[in-house]
Amino acid sequence: MSNRLADETSPYLLQHADNPVDWYPWNPDALQRAVDEDKPIFLSIGYAACHWCHVMERESFEDPETAALMNEHFINIKVDREERPDIDSLYMQAVISLTGHGGWPTSVFLTPEGKPFFGGTYYPPEPRHNLPSFKQVLREISRAWREDQDQILKTAGNLSTSIATTPALQPSAGELDPAALDRAAESLFNIYDWTHGGWGGAPKFPLPAVVGFLLRRHSRKADPLARDMATHALLSMAQGGIRDHLAGGFHRYAVDRRWLVPHFEKMLYDNALLAQAYLNAWQITGEQQYRDVAEETLRFLLRDMRHPEGGFYSSLDADTEGEEGRFYVWTFDDLRSALPDVDQLSLFAAAYGATEDGNFEGRNVLFRAKVDSTLAEEFQLDAENVRQRLTDARQFLLETRQQRQSPSLDDKVLASWNGLLLSTLAEAARALDDENYLEAAQTLAAFMLEQMTVDGKLMRSWRLGKARHVAYLQDHAALGMGLLALYQTDFNARWYQSAVHQAEEILASFADPKGGFFDTRDDHEPLLARPKSIQDSPTPSANTLATHLMLQLAALSGEGRYAEVAEASIRAMQDDASRYPSSFAGWLSALDFALGPQLQLALVGQPGEPDFRSLAETVQGRFLPRLVIAGGTAGATGHPALLANREAIEDQATAYLCQGFTCNLPTTSPLELHEQLDIAL
Repeated sequence: MSNRLADETSPYLLQHADNPVDWYPWNPDALQRAVDEDKPIFLSIGYAACHWCHVMERESFEDPETAALMNEHFINIKVDREERPDIDSLYMQAVISLTGHGGWPTSVFLTPEGKPFFGGTYYPPEPRHNLPSFKQVLREISRAWREDQDQILKTAGNLSTSIATTPALQPSAGELDPAALDRAAESLFNIYDWTHGGWGGAPKFPLPAVVGFLLRRHSRKADPLARDMATHALLSMAQGGIRDHLAGGFHRYAVDRRWLVPHFEKMLYDNALLAQAYLNAWQITGEQQYRDVAEETLRFLLRDMRHPEGGFYSSLDADTEGEEGRFYVWTFDDLRSALPDVDQLSLFAAAYGATEDGNFEGRNVLFRAKVDSTLAEEFQLDAENVRQRLTDARQFLLETRQQRQSPSLDDKVLASWNGLLLSTLAEAARALDDENYLEAAQTLAAFMLEQMTVDGKLMRSWRLGKARHVAYLQDHAALGMGLLALYQTDFNARWYQSAVHQAEEILASFADPKGGFFDTRDDHEPLLARPKSIQDSPTPSANTLATHLMLQLAALSGEGRYAEVAEASIRAMQDDASRYPSSFAGWLSALDFALGPQLQLALVGQPGEPDFRSLAETVQGRFLPRLVIAGGTAGATGHPALLANREAIEDQATAYLCQGFTCNLPTTSPLELHEQLDIAL
């Protein structure tokens, strides 16, 4: 018999709809019942691709004895953290305060008023690894609620007061500080892992925001060390087992410091951000390997993660058939069966580190152990022959793997993650002059503005034709950034006007008088606090995205109110960002943009015509992170102020390269525009 989750659209909640637990989604009915019956709340937060969420479900939530304890003594609420980042953020803070660490599943016990007093993450069915069993936790919390409620309420009150304190983001008295960028780069260098690539030990996470900052630094100061750190990290990940070498795309993180064994879930946001990082590395270095990884990642997303109407799904599960990674790993006998040609098998095994013993529980996680030139020498083949044989082998293995049971797909569409991908697709279309990426970006933008907008309000989540949950700050800001990227690719004024709308929504409904922006609207349901996200890991924080959006709009429109609010937040964050660059790298990139020089390019003419395209291509293939572009015919409406009062010269497409809305002489020559740009930089 199904519980109350059966009416939800979230795949994660639906996974629990047949549990014997009397689950509620987060709603007023559940909270009111807790008050009426004077019962504590058990709040379980997770997401569909979470391995340990599945484990705890199998061990505890599907167990009738455990469910009976939960149903008798608690009001049980299940939350999809991806649909409700506000709830996840608040109660994750509580768990970290209580235990010193966090993770998913998040398991929190609350008073009937929603105040947390005890929590953790995964609890086993029997005591082990210094953890009590989940049933022990349930019994002890139930006893304490009956016998020591005053102490629980005191703990809950103190903890709630603590987590209700949000960062003010009040600006410092000083100016924007370019030295903060220097300090951050030095800090990143001091902790960089030159042996294995990246930052930190095990587990090791991709940090695309850090890579993005370093690439910007190289663009600003021609800093070879920043470039080398960024490209070394990207190359190390591309060679590691964290990358899916058969279908493309990246797994969530590596459990070791070598990037070898991944946590196997695939998330939309990781792949959107990493594809952009590899694309930018190719723009800077011109090395084909970075472009190949970017395009392979985008092909994976377009092939395996795209809804027919244009939105992109959230994730692929880590588990298949109850085992983490089963879909992706290979015994040597598996490889031998798929590649019966002994020479091809030997070459592939040498290239991808496969052995009889394996590197992951007797199986092989594929990783790039040897490069083509080494293999060519070892197997006495020319490099092209090596490439072709490995390409054929990967195709054989991919076809074999497709016969296996596939990981579960979380097919909900989330606004913020799709906004991140919209930026990447638009940038890829621009840099690579690729119509497929442009079409995907245009379709995605239209999908979000039409299918994910209800009665004029952007929504957070969409699935099966139904949009739910009013959007958060991160949704408006990520979509706004994606729309600006698309406008600067196809110059359709619809995208620019829609980006302005997102920014105005942010200013009207999310602003904090103490500085920065809240994650939730001012008419959002009351929670313990209005959370405010400022940390840039694993995705850019909501405030970082909003700051970038305001900066770009200021550069395109000349409206100082956008720049004022953005620069105030940057001034408040620049010192912390310089000290902790791996956690606040998005703020460093915002500081880089705000410091300038900000370049503005107005292209007057008919987009799509050869003369217009020639001028646009002068800049669109280059990595120019502080350049904004407006384009269209003279007198066209709906475009940025940057385009206003510009005229074409002798009916030819004309470029006006400006800084602070003070412009060079207009030119119709791509070569002259290129020279103007070099001088300005």
